[in-house]
Amino acid sequence: MSNPLLSVNNLNASLRTEQGFVKIVDEVNFKINKGETVGLVGETGSGKTVTALSIVGILQPIGQSKPLWKIDGEVLFKGKDLMKISEEEMRFIRGKEMALITQNPIASLHPMDMVGHQTGETLEEQDRLETERIRSLVIKHLGNVEIPDASKRMYHYRHQFSGGEGQRILIAMALIRNPSLLIADEPTSGLDVTVQRQILNLLADMKKQFNLSMLLITHNLGVMAEMADRLYSLYAGKIVEHGGIRALFQNPLHPFVRGLMATTPRLDQDFFEFEGIPGDPPNPLFPIPGCRFHPRCRYAKPMCSEVVPELEEFEEGHFVACLRVREIQALKKR
Repeated sequence: MSNPLLSVNNLNASLRTEQGFVKIVDEVNFKINKGETVGLVGETGSGKTVTALSIVGILQPIGQSKPLWKIDGEVLFKGKDLMKISEEEMRFIRGKEMALITQNPIASLHPMDMVGHQTGETLEEQDRLETERIRSLVIKHLGNVEIPDASKRMYHYRHQFSGGEGQRILIAMALIRNPSLLIADEPTSGLDVTVQRQILNLLADMKKQFNLSMLLITHNLGVMAEMADRLYSLYAGKIVEHGGIRALFQNPLHPFVRGLMATTPRLDQDFFEFEGIPGDPPNPLFPIPGCRFHPRCRYAKPMCSEVVPELEEFEEGHFVACLRVREIQALKKR
């Protein structure tokens, strides 16, 4: 589509440290079309959550004498650059036009406030609806996400809910103002597999019911395979591969993405066939020259430590940043 709902262009986010600003997100680019689910996958610390918080404009803590983060780039939402608007304008868009589901659902809820009030708080603060109308909408949305006996439990506190119910409450909070874009950051993290399945089914139902576009962030490739239309792989703050979900699963090109795929359980594999990615994720305080993945890459050559690979289209709609991708593909065919 020529006019995507969200277009992120050359997004950079750097964190202030004692050594100066350290880049956590580096020239990230992606698009989300209307009605599409785009996945952002990567290891812990790769910059996935920082990317999401930069988009919705809540990365910078309030009351800091010095900026903790330095953020630049372009975030076009419905044609408007969110990096250039005022905080007042951004507050209107946040929640009304786009919403965020954060990690750790129970911890995300206020311990001293009833969940019903938290769910409808934006309706009170920004839409100025009457109390009875807010109560009606809260009950409706808590019911939509299958919180039983919502008319009574809206007066309960967070400690009276399970982790799965907490995640459902966050989904209700995100959708109560009918946004166009939902950003779900690790929505199944910390939940047991049965509850994960329930949450995924719920997200799929809500996406269809509310005609949502979605940015889905996770390290779980099984979730991506089921939910996403396209996938972007993030390593050490940079996009290393992206394309349609089927193309990436059938033919992963980047050694990092191939490593992630090798850790995903499959019915035709034995446990002992699992592979991993050697080494540890890089520390952003110590920049890696050339390809950032080369210290952990089994295919690395001396040039990989010298030249920064650029994203190139290997096949239609399938992009990869790897200097040796064609050689690696030739090795796979032997």
